[in-house]
Amino acid sequence: MDIAAEALARVIGARVKTERKGRDWTLDQLAEAAGVSRRMVVNVEQGLVNPSVGTLLRLSDALGVGLPSLVEPPAPRLAKVTRKGQGAVLWRGEHGGQGVLVAGTELPDVVELWDWTLASQERHESEAHSAGTRELLHVQEGRITVEVDGSAHDLGPGDALTFHGDTAHAYENPNSDPARFTLTVFEPGVGTARKTENPDA
Repeated sequence: MDIAAEALARVIGARVKTERKGRDWTLDQLAEAAGVSRRMVVNVEQGLVNPSVGTLLRLSDALGVGLPSLVEPPAPRLAKVTRKGQGAVLWRGEHGGQGVLVAGTELPDVVELWDWTLASQERHESEAHSAGTRELLHVQEGRITVEVDGSAHDLGPGDALTFHGDTAHAYENPNSDPARFTLTVFEPGVGTARKTENPDA
């Protein structure tokens, strides 16, 4: 990991540990609730790994918090500025592409704003998010193919797509030129179901 990735891994690890301890959960309880291994939870909390977006979503859902809450502490201010280059890089492609979380809202209705780049031949597959999740995608440069529940949508500059994020989906750049798109993810009612759940049950 580079310096920025190491710093982000430490921030995520500290937030996961704080949220887990705030619920009086053991490592095993969080691992079971999130559907990940205990070793993964330990590595995340110690800042030893940069977990995948899928793992982060599982952890945030299990803890009943939005993904932005794991990346940065809550801001009590009325407005928060994220300068260019300050977003959290949560995905890195094999050829230089990135998925950068540039902004997000707090509970219960979480909205995430992403800046994505896909180099030629890169693909990012996403697991189904929590029920009710919606995504809005707007292509800024290049061309991409978005697969949603088995259907492919070819998009070019200026094209937009709205789709249900609570089903498996993927973003792919099968072309020779790089592509860039903005992605907004809306996840309603984050944490409301977890408030009444007992991880020991």
